Amino acid sequence: MKDAKGRYDYGKCHVCAGSVTERLIKQEFWVKDRLLVIEGVPAGVCTRCGEKVVRAGVGQQLARLVGHSSSLRKARTLTVPVFRFAERIA
Repeated sequence: MKDAKGRYDYGKCHVCAGSVTERLIKQEFWVKDRLLVIEGVPAGVCTRCGEKVVRAGVGQQLARLVGHSSSLRKARTLTVPVFRFAERIA
């Protein structure tokens, strides 16, 4: 539902009842042991706790994007370091 200024009204945060505002975020997905990052996703973000929620249509677009292997071949890639946690008790 849109508000008086034409923006989507996400309502209150379902976690903490804080105020939710729309922002463009990076959304991460793990698909078949691969990390995918989608930038520029419109989402409601709680100003109090940081909880994120997307509209149904945005979620459907994300599912289509992640599900198409042709999209993955065209995407730029990032290299990230990976560490293994080793607990040491002194």
